[in-house]
Amino acid sequence: MHRVRMSSHDAHYAGELVDGARCLGLFGDVATELLVRHDGDEGLFRAYESVEFLAPLYAGDWIEARGRVVSVGNSSRRCEFEIHKIGAARTDISDSAAEFLEEPILTLKAVGTTVVPKEHQRFSH
Repeated sequence: MHRVRMSSHDAHYAGELVDGARCLGLFGDVATELLVRHDGDEGLFRAYESVEFLAPLYAGDWIEARGRVVSVGNSSRRCEFEIHKIGAARTDISDSAAEFLEEPILTLKAVGTTVVPKEHQRFSH
């Protein structure tokens, strides 16, 4: 799990809307951590099977990017990923107001395949 605050540098569209590619980049970071923990190697991200953008993210939002390995092949690892919005800026109150949400909002989910070549796998399972 990675917890990150979206900044104005992440916003790409009008209204401070965050670029979806920024979120996919976070999934790459999560996948790297999953593979290091599972195999002792960073591996490679091979492909996304599905990507669903479910709710917008804006500069000032706090998110949690999560992932898990759901199946393991000889060298492939199928992973599921989610991003939940957990907090938001409250510029309606003041320029620096913010708050965490009572209920996280699922904003993005994806399924992807990563690969760790057999010769790079350091842990036996």
